[in-house]
This record gives sequence, C-alpha cells and structure tokens, in this order.
Amino acid sequence: MEEILVSGFAELGLTPPEGAVGKLREWYAFLTERNAVMDLTAIEGEENTARAHFLDCCALLRYAGFEGASLIDVGSGAGFPGLPLKIMSPSTRVTLLDSQRKRVDFTLESIARLGLEGIESLCMRAEEAPIELRERYDIGVSRAVARLNLLLELCLPFVRSGGVFLAMKGADCSAEAEEAGRAAAMLGGRIRAVERYTIPGTGTEHSVVIVDKLSPTPPQYPRRWARMLKKPLL
Repeated sequence: MEEILVSGFAELGLTPPEGAVGKLREWYAFLTERNAVMDLTAIEGEENTARAHFLDCCALLRYAGFEGASLIDVGSGAGFPGLPLKIMSPSTRVTLLDSQRKRVDFTLESIARLGLEGIESLCMRAEEAPIELRERYDIGVSRAVARLNLLLELCLPFVRSGGVFLAMKGADCSAEAEEAGRAAAMLGGRIRAVERYTIPGTGTEHSVVIVDKLSPTPPQYPRRWARMLKKPLL
C-alpha cells in the first residue's frame, strides 16, 4: 500500500507530510477489521482502498487552499473524504457530519486511534444542524451520492461567504452541473468550474465541481429532506 500511495501522491502533485502514509496504512487496517462486521464500505483490499478511497479523496487537495482552513465533510460515512484530507493536511480543522450513529462511532474511534487533533465527528442530519454551524467553514466537501442541486442545498449553508464547496462526482457530470446553476445562485453560490482528474493507476476519471460561496445562504434553506426531494431547486 505504501508504494501505491507514494507514487499516486506524486502523480497528483502532492507531497504527504511526515507520517501521513503510515497513518493511512494504520487506518486501512482498522477499517478492514471493522468493515467485516459493520459494513462500512464496499471497497476492499489494499490496492483498491489506496486508489479508490485514499488517492481519490486526496485529489481534492489540488482544488482549494486547505492549510489552516476549516472544513466540513457532509455525509462523511466511514470518513471519506474528510479523514484522508485531515491526515494529508494536519493544519486543517475538520468536522465530519453523518446521520448514522455507527459510522460516527467508527470515525470517532478512528480519530482516537490515529491520535488526530483538530477534528470532530458529529451525528446529525445536515438539514437539522444547529445555527452555530451555519456560515462557519472555509471549505465544504461531499462525496455523498445525491444530485448536485440537492447537495448544494444541504452543504452551501455551512460555507462562509468567500469560501468554497467541492462536490466529488463521476466523470460526466456537466449536465448535472448545468442543471444546478440556478440552485447555486439561489443559495448564495456560483459554480466556478468542473475539473476532471484521473485516479492514479486506474484510468478511472472523476470530477470535482467547484462552487464559490459569494453571499450568505437565505435562512429558509436548507428545507426538510422530503421537501427537497418533492420540489428540488432548479
């Protein structure tokens, strides 16, 4: 795994800080142990995890200034992409947010095992988050499986004006991004770009939708999840 990560980071133009590769290796072992009984991820094995989880998530480091920034990972699941980003950028202050207690418990234990500081894991639905988290973060990220217009309504309220939201998507998401342009504007944002990248060693292309936060999100957003699904912002 170490060789895959070192060469993969080099291909992405990233330099891991001292000890980061070892921490990812340690976390992989813990993830594998718990995944056998908790069903945390469908991606298994050293190479698949190194490429499809760790390298894929850390590709985000190329698209925003993470050093010293505050970040929220909405729908973090087992900790992707927030935990790998924290390991690769120790000065980033990270909040993991997920609605399933078993996943939050796993990430909390992972944080303790890895000895990470400046990172928290909260169990709540994004649309029910307290006002203290609103407009608080420099960077929002999400790898959640939802259409972009829904993700924007869930995630942009957390990001401060002048900040950025990075949505991880599949290779061909241009139509989805175009569809979400008006929603972004309604929520105080603007879609700046859709950047494609290849996961090192796989030939698999993914995209990052980069959304600038221009002004505070109106207080009526986000709405309840059922309302979002029934009448998405278009």
